[in-house]
Amino acid sequence: MTVTDEFLEANANYAATFTKGQLPMPPARKTAVLVCMDARIDPAKALGLEEGDAHVIRNAGGRASDDAIRSLIISNELLGTREFVVIHHTDCGMLTFTNEQLREKLHDELGVDASTIDFLPFSDVAQSVRDDLATLRSSPLLPKDIPVRGFFYDVANGRLTEVV
Repeated sequence: MTVTDEFLEANANYAATFTKGQLPMPPARKTAVLVCMDARIDPAKALGLEEGDAHVIRNAGGRASDDAIRSLIISNELLGTREFVVIHHTDCGMLTFTNEQLREKLHDELGVDASTIDFLPFSDVAQSVRDDLATLRSSPLLPKDIPVRGFFYDVANGRLTEVV
């Protein structure tokens, strides 16, 4: 049995007792959370979210990339979110490489040129949060009056610390 087969089995059990099919499309708490994809972070548990509460956008590092901004625009403009939260975390894989190192790895292993890709690595978690807050706050595609707050999550104890 593959992991995907295990997922399908778990989904069958989940769907058998599923009762939330009538939730509205807009998130009830009118919030979008941009968070790292790290498997050690469960945003729903860490933030006390239930299905339908918030949009959760995940990518490597929880970075304010063009695609994350695309999702935030849709969340805000079409689905009514009125607050954004950015969460990075301690012991992040994004701390372990540079753009050049990953580009070289892709060249050596796959024979491809990734020189135009910014993988958005960082060397300081709090500074990366500040950088992403600045990116979101300065984007002409997002409202200037929307609250945008940033945090880092400590993978050792589960606590959020606000970055100001």
